[in-house]
Amino acid sequence: MLEVDNLSVVFDGQNGPVNAVEQVSFSLAAGETLALVGESGSGKSVTALSILQLLPYPHARHPGGSIRFRGEELLGAPEARLREIRGGRIGIIFQEPMTSLNPLHTIGRQIAETLIVHRGMRAKAARSRTLELLDMVGIPEPAQRLDSFPHQLSGGQRQRVMIAMALANEPDLLIADEPTTALDVTIQQQILDLLLALKERLGMGLLLITHDLGVVRRVADRVCVMHLGRMVEQGPVVSLFEQPQDDYTRRLLAAEPKGVPEPVASDADTVLQAEAIRVHFPIKGGLLRRTLGEVRAVDGVSLALREGETIGVVGESGSGKSTLAFALLRLGRSSGSIRFQGRELQGLGSRALRPFREQMQIVFQDPYGSLSPRLSVGDIISEGLRLHRRELNSTAREQRICAVLEEVGLDPASRHRYPHEFSGGQRQRIAIARALVLEPRLLVLDEPTSALDLSVQAQIIELLRRLQASHRLAYLFISHDLKVVRALSHQIIVMRNGEVVERGSREAIFERPQSDYTRRLIQAAYL
Repeated sequence: MLEVDNLSVVFDGQNGPVNAVEQVSFSLAAGETLALVGESGSGKSVTALSILQLLPYPHARHPGGSIRFRGEELLGAPEARLREIRGGRIGIIFQEPMTSLNPLHTIGRQIAETLIVHRGMRAKAARSRTLELLDMVGIPEPAQRLDSFPHQLSGGQRQRVMIAMALANEPDLLIADEPTTALDVTIQQQILDLLLALKERLGMGLLLITHDLGVVRRVADRVCVMHLGRMVEQGPVVSLFEQPQDDYTRRLLAAEPKGVPEPVASDADTVLQAEAIRVHFPIKGGLLRRTLGEVRAVDGVSLALREGETIGVVGESGSGKSTLAFALLRLGRSSGSIRFQGRELQGLGSRALRPFREQMQIVFQDPYGSLSPRLSVGDIISEGLRLHRRELNSTAREQRICAVLEEVGLDPASRHRYPHEFSGGQRQRIAIARALVLEPRLLVLDEPTSALDLSVQAQIIELLRRLQASHRLAYLFISHDLKVVRALSHQIIVMRNGEVVERGSREAIFERPQSDYTRRLIQAAYL
């Protein structure tokens, strides 16, 4: 179905051309699942985007190679022909749903658009099919969500909308670029089962790009390993996992979140204490937009977080994890008591809150959506320093920026580049650097490792542990990756539908879970 032969991709940068992909070759048969794996920046997504000619021309070019889909050459194909193929015969699930969805259109309109364009459906039929697709990918109450905008959905729900759009026209080939990155473990399992079922029913080829080797082991037929733009190894999934030939492949397979955090000191002070936090959103409808009900996004959650301690918050998409975090940072309205270092934050205005902002930082779930595309990396990281550390001169700021970039595993020389010049995982590290530069007392981590490959995940976990031990930082760690939560957390809170269904120490939750819901989460994570 798909033949890629000696494909090369060059980006024309300010400092000269950059070889992003060099002489990559592979093939994909109908009904087969081929996984592209490798670290962030290895060229996986660039290779996938090249198939549909979606690279940012004229900054990207192909000095050589061939891409044939069912015998038809796609490199250099007319734009009109490519438009017919994109979304019709070849579907794609992009890595970052928030930047791929139009913020001005409802999700129903965006899914229906591909049905109208490629199938000529009328609006009523397209709407009906859209409801089926939303239900198929696990969106709760699809009829109510049809007229929602992307910002009104959780990260996992936005990813499921992207999957629905890609599958709308039942394509011959589906390119899935990190399709389960933002999904919790139970929905991840459902989506993978769905993709495999559709692949079997439609005879669809699946090109899967992921850093999750557990997913690869479960769904792929063959694996291609990429490193620094080159294909270093490829073969059947069983033989590659059991007998890897390349040193890089062996290192990749050995990388997994390990270890436990340092114990919390007996004299540790309480940094954050919250009691009975509630966040309710009104449901409005009708011509006069009357309030018809309410969504209880967070309903009576309490917690206490000490210096040097990590509380992991887990649960499915839409369970209220991120909403709780925003409420605790006073980034959204809530009721209940929030005390930070003994001071009540509820009722304080923006000016009164400003002194606390330096000590309360957050790493957002979507690294691209939270980084300004108009600022260089150095300017992004220095914003907090300019606002809260005005006593620092430009030289001191530059030194601090370089140091924090090195801490998160990035070259300090990259501070002059812009976010779009980095891979998804590298952008997440930039977001972490921005939060760390002010040396806060409390760091809220909202899916900080979701876009990172396993080897970088391990580095970030080790970095967070080291920073916590040396500065006695308090972490509120939100994640759907239970293996990462287990490696980093002292205490764990399990949320569902805005409520806490179980809480306890790391050992108690993973070894002696009391709730059926918790047991299902753990079972899905360790399949």
